[in-house]
Amino acid sequence: MAIKVLISVDMEGIAGIVHPAETNPERYDYERGRRLMTAEANAVVAGVLDAEPAAEVLVADSHGPYRNILPEDLDRRARLIRGKPRELGMLAGLEAGARVVMFVGYHARAGVSGAVLAHTIGDAVLDVRINGASHGEIGINTLLAGSYGVPVVLAGGDAAACEEFGTLVPRSVTVPVKQGLGQHAADTLHPQEAQDRLRQGAAEAMRLHADNPPVLVSSPLHVEVDLHQPRSADLAALIPGATRRGRTVVFDAETMTAAYSMLQLIVLLTQIGP
Repeated sequence: MAIKVLISVDMEGIAGIVHPAETNPERYDYERGRRLMTAEANAVVAGVLDAEPAAEVLVADSHGPYRNILPEDLDRRARLIRGKPRELGMLAGLEAGARVVMFVGYHARAGVSGAVLAHTIGDAVLDVRINGASHGEIGINTLLAGSYGVPVVLAGGDAAACEEFGTLVPRSVTVPVKQGLGQHAADTLHPQEAQDRLRQGAAEAMRLHADNPPVLVSSPLHVEVDLHQPRSADLAALIPGATRRGRTVVFDAETMTAAYSMLQLIVLLTQIGP
């Protein structure tokens, strides 16, 4: 049976991208960002299929509205998951039997020095701690994949994101495509060079995936979410099972899927206007 590979593609960690004007659908340079994001997704699809020609490849558009990758420009050998809301958010497709996960265009968690466009899920979140350990999207999604028994074998993004991932998954393949100089500045590879390296990295990751175990976390899960604004904590505390402690909202969950759903809901509530 052909192996199913899920490629989760975010935008802030794409080569050449350094500013929200390139990642926000309402800003002037977004169309260039979409093209660069699609091209890196294609590079990883190609690398997977270089190593496993019979693989079934799913690409999950995982930035903002989840409607960024240009469907007509995506490698036709892959299927595209787009749009929201989705129960598994950035890892939609995991529930469809994926056995390998790869991260493309990922960024470091909120507050990391020298990381490009660093944040955790949304601008309202300062930190997420699961059983006491601080995690950004890299860690949260790695634990979610692990709860399904699936390893994450590749991460592409800025150097800080790759370091964050490599610490969590030491046997993985990382492909740094830029070095952060600040929140909105980087020393970046040429997009084509980045794409070539991602293709090679994806092929290597596929060849090594059997040696890369899933990352597991013990249940029950105790989750703490630090929020930027007191009003955000007010809203999040309205969710059954959530408790507010100052600007921190805490809750317990039996599974990573349940914790992930709660985190998505908290972030959605923080985006509600006055």
